[in-house]
Amino acid sequence: MNNYKPTIGIEVHLELNTNAKVFSLSKNNYSDIANTNINEIDLAYPGVLPTFNKGVLDKAILACLGLNMNISRKMHFDRKNYYYADLPKGYQITQFRTPIGLNGYLTLSTGKKVGISDIHIEEDTCKSLHHNGKTLLNYNRCGVPLIEIVSCADMNSKEEAMDYAERLRETMLYLGVSDCKIEEGSMRFDVNISVSKDDTLGVRSEIKNIGSISNIGEAIDYEVERKIALLEKGEKLNFETRKFDSNTKTTIFMRNKDTNNDYRYFPEPDIPYIYLDDEDIESVKEELVMLPFERREEYKKRSVSDINIEKLIANKELSDYLNMFLNDSIDFSIASNILLGDISAYLNKKRVSIFDTKLSRDRFIIVVNALKNEEISSKIFKEILESLMEDEKLDLDSYKQVDNNDEIENIVNGVIAKYPDSVSDYKKGKDNAIKFLMGMCMKESGGKINPKTTIEALQNLLNK
Repeated sequence: MNNYKPTIGIEVHLELNTNAKVFSLSKNNYSDIANTNINEIDLAYPGVLPTFNKGVLDKAILACLGLNMNISRKMHFDRKNYYYADLPKGYQITQFRTPIGLNGYLTLSTGKKVGISDIHIEEDTCKSLHHNGKTLLNYNRCGVPLIEIVSCADMNSKEEAMDYAERLRETMLYLGVSDCKIEEGSMRFDVNISVSKDDTLGVRSEIKNIGSISNIGEAIDYEVERKIALLEKGEKLNFETRKFDSNTKTTIFMRNKDTNNDYRYFPEPDIPYIYLDDEDIESVKEELVMLPFERREEYKKRSVSDINIEKLIANKELSDYLNMFLNDSIDFSIASNILLGDISAYLNKKRVSIFDTKLSRDRFIIVVNALKNEEISSKIFKEILESLMEDEKLDLDSYKQVDNNDEIENIVNGVIAKYPDSVSDYKKGKDNAIKFLMGMCMKESGGKINPKTTIEALQNLLNK
């Protein structure tokens, strides 16, 4: 790239999953029939007054805690004044001067920390729908609570930017503050990009409303190449707003961005100042769960494979279940394998939660230890899985493998006597013969004899 260095920052608009909107009692559900979750406040009728939803405050505090932010103890809302068709009041209520969170960070998969300058609470706008040359407005989204998470310009590649977006998404999902459905618009990305040959920041462009994490990478690729090409021609870059076209994989000019743009911010007169004390923050801290980066560290310590770690992080329910055993001495490699394999397949087929099955904590420990000690085989585990999940009276001892040498030898002798032709084939060096005899031994025992002990006994008797 001719020694050009990209510098990238990301602003994320995240819709919070409260029951009601941020300043009204309207239901917070954009996906309902259009324009049904609205009232006079959402529609900005003259004389109506907003009332702040404390649930939004608690969700925002939780997000701040998860991102290592300093939480403001005194804050207020501001009016951001601008005219647009999807903004019925002609202004947006936001936090400009006193954001709820300051100076946090998020750790990438490489260990690099990306700074987060602030988190502020604001209200969403209407949803604009363009159809047959007309613009339709869905007010269900108007007043939906948002937090805007503003990163520092600490990322220098598309890989870092995409990693940041994914780590932020999974963190917010684990915190339970949002459904983080990017495809439905509850998590939206604005990416700021500049290039420079030294440590000074170049002229940035802002790519608005990128709709997927993969598109973040594609937008950065195109925009970096576009900027470098212009600079190499000696052309001047403008501070501008662009949008990403996912069909052409290009960014498209929308408007020049004026750094002195005056939104005429002033304090929202209808909402009083908010004061937080230690007790307010501590009460929210009780809702904190173990976050993905902490889980990765715990699982790695316990020899869970990298592939299984990522699968567990992607399935919070199974991860929560496995976390019940962090203080127990079980084989986490076996535990993760059966959770993500046969147990996951059963849960998907039956469409049930693992917490609604009969797989209690004690029973799971017994099963994992039985598999580790080869007291039951993987074949037996598959056969008893449904009973294991549904029948609390299941007697696991009755399925444990036979490991008694005398009993195994009796079974092996019986099979050798029953299949003399296969014994003869074995002595002639035919490899498949012993596999057949081993299969017959397992069949005679109903699959309950220890395979390792059995094959040893079979080889010893055949070689006599």
